[in-house]
Amino acid sequence: MDIRPEHMLPTRENLTETVWANLQLAAQQALIDEPKLSAMLEDVILSRDSLCGSVAARLARKLSRRDMSRDDIEPMIRMALRSNPVVLDCMAADLLAYVERDAACRSILEPLLFFKGFHAMATYRVAHILWKQGRHLMALHFQSMGCEVFAMDIHPAAQIGCGVMLDHGTGLVVGETAIIENCVSILHAVTLGGTGKVKGGARHPIVRSGVMLGAGAKVLGRVELGECAKVAASSVVLMDIPAHTTAAGVPAQIVGSTSGDAPANCMSQSI
Repeated sequence: MDIRPEHMLPTRENLTETVWANLQLAAQQALIDEPKLSAMLEDVILSRDSLCGSVAARLARKLSRRDMSRDDIEPMIRMALRSNPVVLDCMAADLLAYVERDAACRSILEPLLFFKGFHAMATYRVAHILWKQGRHLMALHFQSMGCEVFAMDIHPAAQIGCGVMLDHGTGLVVGETAIIENCVSILHAVTLGGTGKVKGGARHPIVRSGVMLGAGAKVLGRVELGECAKVAASSVVLMDIPAHTTAAGVPAQIVGSTSGDAPANCMSQSI
């Protein structure tokens, strides 16, 4: 199964342009409110002409180190994003997801500047472009940098849709053949892993759209979490979970149904 980003975009016209315009307005206000942050605001947003340049600057500030300087990494990120502009739409949807779902997020500026869940996902998206281009070593280098800096390990070959929110995200692991569709919310310490050391084949989970994975949930093997399913915190999932149901326990069992808004949107932890 090959899930391509252009097949997974939320249906919102001019999403990237709208998000970028809101970021610029928020940065201008932040410059008035917190002048001590002027250097960062100028570098990451106010001196940039697009979301592409802004994300490249923010990630480069985070990821640069002795073995790859900012002067090397920032243009590489820009080139990768310009080669696949659909990924920028996914990043815009990711930013908007924090505003819409995270009770701690007061402005679209906050995830771009400060939320490592967004930074880790953006780093994965760049690494995924490089992986698809056949630049596997460089993609793995980005994965390694992201793991070291953000404490999240997302394989660049994984297929991840748009509007994905990593809430805190610390300890997240996403395996090589995992598939995550649109509008999914994942809390910290979640594992989308395999069940052994067999190489090749589809061996990691499929997470359909609208799913919410509670903190510490472990989903192992090629199991499928159906659309708008919910996995309770600290559960261990070893079997398929039907759409619109809630799973909890070790091993996880179906304990109820989900109704109304998608669990990923409402972020309710009740079971």
